[in-house]
Amino acid sequence: MASKRSAPAAYKCTECGWTAAKWVGRCAECQQWGTVVEAAEQTGITRRLDPMIPTSAAKPITQIDTTEAPRRPSGVGEFDRVLGGGIVPGAAILLSGEPGVGKSTLLLEVAARSAAEGRRVLYISAEESPAQVRMRAERTGALHDELFLASETDLATVLGQIDSVSPQLVIVDSVQTVSSSLSDGAAGMPGQVREVASTLIRVAKDRGLPIILVGHVTKDGQIAGPRLLEHLVDVVCQFEGDRQTALRFVRALKNRFGPTDEVGCFEMTGDGIMEVPDPSGLFLSHGSPEPGTCVAIALEGRRAMPVEVQALTIPSSAPNPRRIVHGVDSSRVAMVLAVLERRAGVKTSDLDVYVSTVGGVRFTEPAADLAIAVAVAGSVLHWSTPRDIAAVGELSLAGEVRPVSAAAQRRSEAARLGYDRVIDDRSGKLRAALDDVRAQGKLRALEDVPQF
Repeated sequence: MASKRSAPAAYKCTECGWTAAKWVGRCAECQQWGTVVEAAEQTGITRRLDPMIPTSAAKPITQIDTTEAPRRPSGVGEFDRVLGGGIVPGAAILLSGEPGVGKSTLLLEVAARSAAEGRRVLYISAEESPAQVRMRAERTGALHDELFLASETDLATVLGQIDSVSPQLVIVDSVQTVSSSLSDGAAGMPGQVREVASTLIRVAKDRGLPIILVGHVTKDGQIAGPRLLEHLVDVVCQFEGDRQTALRFVRALKNRFGPTDEVGCFEMTGDGIMEVPDPSGLFLSHGSPEPGTCVAIALEGRRAMPVEVQALTIPSSAPNPRRIVHGVDSSRVAMVLAVLERRAGVKTSDLDVYVSTVGGVRFTEPAADLAIAVAVAGSVLHWSTPRDIAAVGELSLAGEVRPVSAAAQRRSEAARLGYDRVIDDRSGKLRAALDDVRAQGKLRALEDVPQF
């Protein structure tokens, strides 16, 4: 027989399930002694959880089917490149970016091209009215009968639209503006974002329905809302670009179905967003070679592309000459100038130095060091780097030219684009690399080239 307890919380009969608020020796339902036991402690710890029979038995990892889920091309090749070849059924994709960078324009293009390939698409716009989206679609040519549009901010209504339309792709723009009645707080609050995202992702997994969510970013560039949002989704893409230029990049920060080192390149035009499959000519000037220019081979993800670095030097009478940079790392430029003066004898301490890239691209990797040095040296010494020379290398404080990542791929891309000579770590020292450029310049009949 069970003994009496001093501070009971709740009691339950193990035979018939009868419950009592206080301890009793015998069950009032089945009249059995000793069957009434404590069901929960005052600490809130519930009774033990009975195990359930699993619906599918565990298998050895060697017997797991590795057949890849079939991918569906979105119709936008550069976007498919970032996703790993296309959209996986049931995938939850999060696309983030600065306001005005072109997220809605890109996804409207993805929706229209997917619809053109025979897949029904549901575009949920929680920020714009249907008329506003229609006007943008007319301007960009993104109209199709299989593209369904709805302006909803309530999660239950969004789920109702999915049931009625039965789409094969859903786009929600944006997840921070949709709210659920099951969660407290206004739309965009962490609890609301968590509830909306988890519900939509559950629908995606249950139905094999790919869903693309647009995410806002904070002032420091992070995705707004709880960090859990990035853990829930399968793919996190970031849409980057300076609104002052037309160039845009899509990068995969997380991808469960493909690589995370691919980059999609786009260009914003008056007619919408255009793919740039080969961006080789975007970052090069098209005039004759001028003193203070050098081409480097940058690596954006797996894609190698030529970037022209330009430098301009002007004598300065100020005690602190100016160092103005755009598109390159200012701290690395300062280091390169110090190495140039100390290790190669190219004096820049009394000059204003301006360094920039062509086309607005950012080239901040260490592989830009040698191209910056060649461009600055060319501006100071008044000689031009021939068009068929590219420079790739990292500079050490000792004046050594160090190798960079994916060097073979960079040289292969340079050869494909017509750069017959690549100045890199094979020169050994910065002075030797500058001598190689100067010697090549002599073959081009450049006059009055100073000797080192």
